[in-house]
Amino acid sequence: MRFGILGPLWVGGGEATVTAGRDRVILALMLLQAGRIVPVEELVDAVWEEQPPATARAQLQTCVSRLRQRFVALGLPSELIVTDPVGYGVRTVPGDLDVEVFGDEVAAARAAVTAGRLVDGRRHFRAALGLWRGPALGGVTGRSLRGRAQTLDEQRVTVLEECVDVELRLGHAADLLDELTGAVERHPLRDRLRGQLMLALSALGRQADALVVYRDGRRRYVEELGIEPGAELQELHQRVLAGDLVTVGRQRSTVTPVRGLPRAIRDFTGRWEIIGDLLEKIDEGETQVQLIDGMAGSGKTTLAVHLATRLADRYPDAQLFVDLHGHSRRSPLTPATAVTTLLRQLGTPAEQVPVDLEDRLALWRTELSDRRALVLLDNAASVDQVAPLLPTGPSCLMLVTSRRRLVGLDEGRPVSLPVLDLDEAVTLLGRVADPGRVAAEPEAAAEVVRRCGFLPLAIRLAGARLAHRPSWRIADLVGRLANAGDPLAEFAAGQRSVGGAFALSYAQVSPPAQRLFRLLGVHPASNFDNAVAAASADLASREAQVLLDELIDANLVEEPRPGRFRLHDLVQEYARRLLAEPDRTAERSAALERLLDHHLHAAAAIARSLAPSSRTPFVLPDPPRADLVEACLPQGTSWFDDNRVALTVLPRSAEAEGFLRHCWQLARACWWVNYQGGHFGELIDMHTVGLRAAERLDDQAAVALTLNYLASAHYRLAQFPEAITLMSRCLYVCRRIGLRPQVVSALMNLGIAYSSGGDYRRGLEYFDEAIRLADARIRRGELVELTNNKGFALALWGRYEEALRMNRLHMALARELDDLWELGRAFGHVGMVRHRMGDIQPAQRLLRAALRLTRLAANSYGEGEVLNELGVMEREAGRPEEAARLHREALSAISKSGDRAGPCACRNLLARATADQGDLPSALDLFRRVRDDAAKINHRYEQARALDGIARCLRPTDVAAARAHWIQALTLFRQLDVPERHEVQRLLTELG
Repeated sequence: MRFGILGPLWVGGGEATVTAGRDRVILALMLLQAGRIVPVEELVDAVWEEQPPATARAQLQTCVSRLRQRFVALGLPSELIVTDPVGYGVRTVPGDLDVEVFGDEVAAARAAVTAGRLVDGRRHFRAALGLWRGPALGGVTGRSLRGRAQTLDEQRVTVLEECVDVELRLGHAADLLDELTGAVERHPLRDRLRGQLMLALSALGRQADALVVYRDGRRRYVEELGIEPGAELQELHQRVLAGDLVTVGRQRSTVTPVRGLPRAIRDFTGRWEIIGDLLEKIDEGETQVQLIDGMAGSGKTTLAVHLATRLADRYPDAQLFVDLHGHSRRSPLTPATAVTTLLRQLGTPAEQVPVDLEDRLALWRTELSDRRALVLLDNAASVDQVAPLLPTGPSCLMLVTSRRRLVGLDEGRPVSLPVLDLDEAVTLLGRVADPGRVAAEPEAAAEVVRRCGFLPLAIRLAGARLAHRPSWRIADLVGRLANAGDPLAEFAAGQRSVGGAFALSYAQVSPPAQRLFRLLGVHPASNFDNAVAAASADLASREAQVLLDELIDANLVEEPRPGRFRLHDLVQEYARRLLAEPDRTAERSAALERLLDHHLHAAAAIARSLAPSSRTPFVLPDPPRADLVEACLPQGTSWFDDNRVALTVLPRSAEAEGFLRHCWQLARACWWVNYQGGHFGELIDMHTVGLRAAERLDDQAAVALTLNYLASAHYRLAQFPEAITLMSRCLYVCRRIGLRPQVVSALMNLGIAYSSGGDYRRGLEYFDEAIRLADARIRRGELVELTNNKGFALALWGRYEEALRMNRLHMALARELDDLWELGRAFGHVGMVRHRMGDIQPAQRLLRAALRLTRLAANSYGEGEVLNELGVMEREAGRPEEAARLHREALSAISKSGDRAGPCACRNLLARATADQGDLPSALDLFRRVRDDAAKINHRYEQARALDGIARCLRPTDVAAARAHWIQALTLFRQLDVPERHEVQRLLTELG
């Protein structure tokens, strides 16, 4: 570069090489308009402003002459300065002037970011910013020049903000802190920079510092401008304050690449015009959502996977795939299930997937916001299924395939996939079978693809048949297709169907492989493992693997990843049709029973290995295939993750075929993992089916058990009236058939539900009745639960002496059972009561021990309870900053459990700590959020605490509003009959 204005004026290789003041102004103005002639009048105005001398034009000529001489002295041609009757100018070529190079680098950066190449974008942004040596035209005076220089300085800050956005998405938060801190100090009223600094701090776990940055900015806005910060900065502040950036959008120091696409086939054929058009539209940034529709078997998934594979390098952070089952025997995936599958592919632990659908979708969008991701949604059923999953980030691409046109989707560019034309179809047949054989029999090859309906899937299966029969002529295949049956008549193309091709592919495998293929049609999900295959056909694992390999070779089974197998939905339908033939009813029924037995015993065995020892064991007879259960046992929770779809659907299959016992037993076997993992939708679905089955069996003990566990899901969803209704039915059944231990359990659970809903008096009545009925015959595990829950309810109701006695009994029983889970709860609850009784030092020791125990037991909810109590103690000791940190940790822990009431408690306490730090506006915002969240789930206690908090924040500025909120809080606290009512009454009295 020969000229620089992004800093002090720079010419030919040195700073300040043009020293005369007027010369510098003239050269600066010409460089700002490089390549153009600057009129004499404009130059005169820039040098002398409103008072030019009569000799201004002559003096201007002298300055230009001096500049030419200076250029020569610096080794530059004097001809670079151009003279024109109108004025003067500087001639430059690309690369001469730093501001032009800056513009080129910025344009390249923005293009790279738009195309999803964030690393390239960052490199270009940093190259552009590296050209700056200080404020533009530093040291050059003149009002008109300074105005233009300030415009350049503004561009510099804007580019810095764009660069920081990219670097935050790439996970460089730690590297940005110093630069962002300095930028915010220089530009304190730029919302975007301040928000970026808050995001960087939050990404490093420094939420408290992020809130300080916001408070400082808000103070400046109010003092200097008399306004509040912008809406986006306020929203970001709310997310940091509420812990959403921790519990919903976990920032990563690095972006872990995810490769979830199925393998692309090597012999992809045809569709070149469609592929070219799609690539062009994506390259030009015209679409973020590409819809691909077409008839069954037309190759939608194959084309989408091929396209995704070609685009993979542009989306290096994540390439995801999920089959939405829009057109299969299975029910279509709900958006909740689909987004859970996608989050799990991204590496989100199951326990951190929110229970609420809106929170789950927010997590999905947040996870995509810092990734260049490609998402392939295959086999969509409807707009409603797809719309919630659409990405919002600028660096994401979503491909959606469906047999139906998704009319009504606001976003998305559609393309309809026809069948192949004749040439493409014959070429595909040749690639699968043998190009030489097709060339030798062109007419027969054309007839084969016609009989396949020009459907790629059917052509592939027919070609595979030829490939495995090298002695056949293609004419032989034509004859077999002509004489074949048509088991999939609904998948017809004109007078032809894909069914004939399926039949030929099926006929080529051995009878044992045919039997296994048929029996796989019983499995309700498309994905399965070797153990499922072995159980379905009652085969040894090794034998099942050999037959699966044979089916894979015949293109009837796919292996998308090692050890996991898949049936294409059309192929799976064909398998089911074969098994539905009248003479195979017994075969189908036996296979389904074996499949149910396998999932039941595997789920029960794995759940037993995961659940605490105090939990009621689920006793089953010895499994028919203990070897398969043992093979699954080491997989732990991952077995449930891999088989969750099948486990959820199997009870319905069992109900339809009359295996009613399996319905409720399978639901029971999966209960603990679904309950602890927050999979409440699956839990409710399975137990609803199980309850119907138990009622049909007139198995009242099973009815009672299923009602109990069904109620547990509604309890964790804070749907306390529903939980109470179900548990009341359970209690009635248990009493009627004389199940005394189950009566005690039902009474206890009713006590829990009433207490959690705020009716402590009614809850304690049930606890007391349960204790009166309990005797030596009651399991210790039930007694542990009973003492724990009664003690906790007593503490919340303010009856601390009774609570302490009950919690100490709970601790003794937990020690007797050597149950780590219950010991953590016991230490925590005793510590909580000691704290509320004023015994600070013993309480701290107990709570710290409880924190260690709950973490060892992986009891995230219990961990959150303890952290909250420790946070309250810190706040009461005058350390609100440490209290806020602990409450944020508690929010993160409790959110993992899927509980809906716990986060309200965490945020109420966090708001109290925030208020004690002096940030009343932030505390007020958070209290209002909790009030609304608690009202949604009808949690009166947390709603009342939020109203109390709102009143405390309003009291210094709006006494009337504070009084109104305290009156509402007092009404709720009196309904609940809790100790907080006394403090609120006192505060109202003080107001007068």
